[in-house]
Amino acid sequence: MNPDFAYVDELVPGIRWDTKYATWDNFTGKPVDGYLANRIVGTRELCAALNRAQTSAETHGLGLLLWDGYRPQRAVDRFLGWSQEPEDGRRKARHYPHIDRREMFEAGYVAAESSHSRGSTVDLTLFDRTTGQLVAMGGDHDLMDPISHHDAPGVPEAAARNRRLLRAIMEDSGFNSYQQEWWHYTLADEPFPDTCFDFPITSLSRPSAAKMADVRSIGRGRT
Repeated sequence: MNPDFAYVDELVPGIRWDTKYATWDNFTGKPVDGYLANRIVGTRELCAALNRAQTSAETHGLGLLLWDGYRPQRAVDRFLGWSQEPEDGRRKARHYPHIDRREMFEAGYVAAESSHSRGSTVDLTLFDRTTGQLVAMGGDHDLMDPISHHDAPGVPEAAARNRRLLRAIMEDSGFNSYQQEWWHYTLADEPFPDTCFDFPITSLSRPSAAKMADVRSIGRGRT
């Protein structure tokens, strides 16, 4: 792993995570290339900002649960390949009910050059620290539909308030939101704005120089 990156759980006390792309519970229906462990990785600057966000959430009796952070470029490439495969219907109703999988990229829900691969973007939500339950947000992670947009009409008021609270917490902690996904935030002052990384996510807690990966210079991606 690149030494400028870290496992988020080692630097942000109390944070929870469920790395969807390391599991079968994602829009492709299987673990994705590059996710070899259920861990969240990000730049050290990202971890510092998440510490601020976690502290802010705690004042509301809440905590942060992460679904994704750094995303290897090979995973993004796999998304592109998957989008060209025949539809099998297994994940469509849950993740992209009103579009064809080939439309995900042009609709702005998935990008060939992802901000996640720069290491300072996270997908996340809030949970209740007393019950451990996720708060209502009016839609799941990676629901590629207008209902996932910020200020989308038709979202129950309680869920809309929770979305606004998450947005306020994250923006006050140094993140920018993404209009089409209520769960997606990128560090405003990210350290690698033009670099895409491709090292795999493993369970090793002490990376060696031999694990450092190739990088690719890119423009700013979306999701």
